[in-house]
Amino acid sequence: MTLRILCFGRLRDLLGPELSLELPAETTVAALWKLLREQTPALAAYDKAVAIAVNQALASRETLLHEGDEVALLPPVSGGAPEATAALSSAHARLQRESIDAPALVAALKADEDGALCTFDGIVRNHSHNRRTLYLVYEAYPAMAVAEMERLAAEALERFAVRDLRIVHRYGRLEIGESSVLIVVASAHRAAAFEACRWLIDELKHRVPVWKKEFFEDGAVWADGEALPQG
Repeated sequence: MTLRILCFGRLRDLLGPELSLELPAETTVAALWKLLREQTPALAAYDKAVAIAVNQALASRETLLHEGDEVALLPPVSGGAPEATAALSSAHARLQRESIDAPALVAALKADEDGALCTFDGIVRNHSHNRRTLYLVYEAYPAMAVAEMERLAAEALERFAVRDLRIVHRYGRLEIGESSVLIVVASAHRAAAFEACRWLIDELKHRVPVWKKEFFEDGAVWADGEALPQG
């Protein structure tokens, strides 16, 4: 069977952006990873950190692979996207290349029944680990990133007493001072809006397949992040 394998973040640097492999029928995710490790020994460093998605859903190591499956190798996230996708959106979430228009998003979400509107605006800063940052590049697994942000939105709407919310994430090259992610939460009361906003950004950083590369005067590195949950 033939598999399409997509690689992101640091794994892209090791394997390239995309692979096509011929494997025996009923190969498992674990067997695929073992084969890739044998071909590229440096992958051993990611044994406990890599998550693997099959057809845009996180998979366990026991998952059986089938002809034509799209497999994605996902290193720890540090939450962008391929050049071909300008923007991708769902009911409450959006991944986009263009700048985020925060005032327009806030104005569109606000309603007469709201007593509070809480925003989180993630901004590109000019330093990291005592080094001067020149700019950032964000990469994402687009369809899966938007789907996961939409799941986060649905969980927040159920978990907290909020009326509505929006999550917008940038990708591509971002300059110092630009917004990388904006979360807006509308609620009748401030406590619920604050709590939902804080929960959303914390979970986004842990669960959404977005990676950040920091460019300095003397080189570039992928930002350290958290391992995605295993399927």
